[in-house]
Amino acid sequence: MPLNRNGQSYIQNMSDKKFKILLVDDEKDVREFLSYNLLKEGYEVETAKNGAEAITIAGNFEPHLIILDVMMPGMDGIEACNKLRENSKFQNTIIVFLTARGEDYSQIAGFDAGADDYITKPIKPKVLMSRVKALLRRHKQEKEISGRSEFENFIIDKERYVVITDGKEVSLPRKEFELLILLTSKPNKVFTRREIFSKVWGDSVIVGDRTIDVHIRKIREKLKLDKIKTVKGVGYKFES
Repeated sequence: MPLNRNGQSYIQNMSDKKFKILLVDDEKDVREFLSYNLLKEGYEVETAKNGAEAITIAGNFEPHLIILDVMMPGMDGIEACNKLRENSKFQNTIIVFLTARGEDYSQIAGFDAGADDYITKPIKPKVLMSRVKALLRRHKQEKEISGRSEFENFIIDKERYVVITDGKEVSLPRKEFELLILLTSKPNKVFTRREIFSKVWGDSVIVGDRTIDVHIRKIREKLKLDKIKTVKGVGYKFES
């Protein structure tokens, strides 16, 4: 049976695609415990003990999902996430922060860096597996998106996952891109927060209340877009 870099055997699940997960945490016990549970579910797992090591391993391993601790010596999770997102190779990789810190500012910093989700530890293995499956479900259900959506000041290229504005291509993290597609799919329609969470993150994924606000702010800043309007107490809309 094949072994991973830690000498652990991969447990095959022939009915599912073999998803690759990179687990990054400076605590050896955490890495071993979570790796064991992920391997039992049939995932291919690699581990790293800090951000710099994670970037090196990710380049060769090409994970579908990176579970990234925030507080680590050397290069922390925030810096590592920023560097990963700067690489087009990881623009659509799912990145989740796993940390004992639950303060709002830490979560906002994580989403600003391009994270897709945020998990506070300690977390029970069954709960973590449920979250991981929900995050990876899009790979099983995802259909190829084709075509371009053109608007007054920008173009959304759905095949290449880029937005073209002022003649320049702007790459957005997956969640920001999906949120933009949702809002522009029905101009002038007000999407409630519940609708946005359900369609972009999925009903089984739990994220903080400020998650949408952070993603909207990042889209506005990157695209210099003032057409996404806030409807107080309800949600957001894209004005045509």
